[in-house]
Amino acid sequence: MHPRGRSRRSLLLAAAGTTAAAAVPVTAAAAEPAAANTVSRPPGRPIVIGHRGAAGWRPEHTAASYTYAVQTGADWIEPDLVPTKDHVLVVRHENEISQTTDVAFHPEFADRRTTKTVDGRSVTGWFTEDFTLAELKTLRAVERLPQVRNRNTVFDGREEVLTFQEVVDLARGLSKAYGRTIAVFPETKHPTYFRGLGLALEPKLAAAIRRGRLGPRECVVQSFEPTSLKRVAAERLGIPLWQALGTTGGPYDLVSSGDPTTYKDMMTPAGLRGIAEYADWIGPDKSSVAGTSLVADAHAAGLRIGPYTFRAENQFLPADLRRGTGANDFGDAFAEYALYYGLGVDAVVTDFPDLAVMARRG
Repeated sequence: MHPRGRSRRSLLLAAAGTTAAAAVPVTAAAAEPAAANTVSRPPGRPIVIGHRGAAGWRPEHTAASYTYAVQTGADWIEPDLVPTKDHVLVVRHENEISQTTDVAFHPEFADRRTTKTVDGRSVTGWFTEDFTLAELKTLRAVERLPQVRNRNTVFDGREEVLTFQEVVDLARGLSKAYGRTIAVFPETKHPTYFRGLGLALEPKLAAAIRRGRLGPRECVVQSFEPTSLKRVAAERLGIPLWQALGTTGGPYDLVSSGDPTTYKDMMTPAGLRGIAEYADWIGPDKSSVAGTSLVADAHAAGLRIGPYTFRAENQFLPADLRRGTGANDFGDAFAEYALYYGLGVDAVVTDFPDLAVMARRG
């Protein structure tokens, strides 16, 4: 059946929580052979990475989000790493947490609201580095995009902020439950900024990887900052590294040091060869892939490629794949996955891993 013909039914079933994968813990999708990081991948089997879990269906970076991602077939789950005041790695999209927690409703923390400059941008709110882990544990997660994903707000206030160690433990438990290796895909967020505060991310991350004895099938580390990846490489952990690539400007570590190299420069054949000297993957915005030679160029440099971020809502889809009249109506997400799978990408980073897995099955 043409992807467009079945997308509406599949999406309605998923929204109702009645997909086969959600109804039965071990499903055809969930029981597929692990697609965690290996030297080669079977043709047509790109890795499906749950972006902050299954952020399209649950508030991001929660145990429920990660678990649902795995239940519906994700191969890797992605935690973004930021530190607490007492230097514990926790998982939040940003260190500013007013959009992802209920901190604004805690009067005991009202005086912590402040304005900081993070990677050259002025940001006002509450920041993880101003809270101890014990204090963060009193907060509860909320949906970051309530205007886009109002359905997810039903879960607001139900989940606590997780540490990276708790995500590792969760992935191990899910691997055992579903009989396949679930890899963690941590991203170091604002590493230059945190290093300047004396809260370097890489040593704590390396310690957690060693403590958990995570191997190359269980962990892949990503960052937008090459310096951060090189610091992780220096730890000699034996795990793959992933250079994330933005669409404008350049990595903040390079910008702050006066290096004029841009993300666009990094995506040239010469730039890709340079990345291959320290990393195994590139992760560009999906807009940098379609209609370009980036997939072929990355493979020629010996790199694998996993574009981000795939979403189902019309506003995140190309105009010709939008359906209905609302910006947040679901469009033909399956057609978009089919396009990128056909281009030969090695992975996709998605808010809807269930849809990516369905599309991968053809």
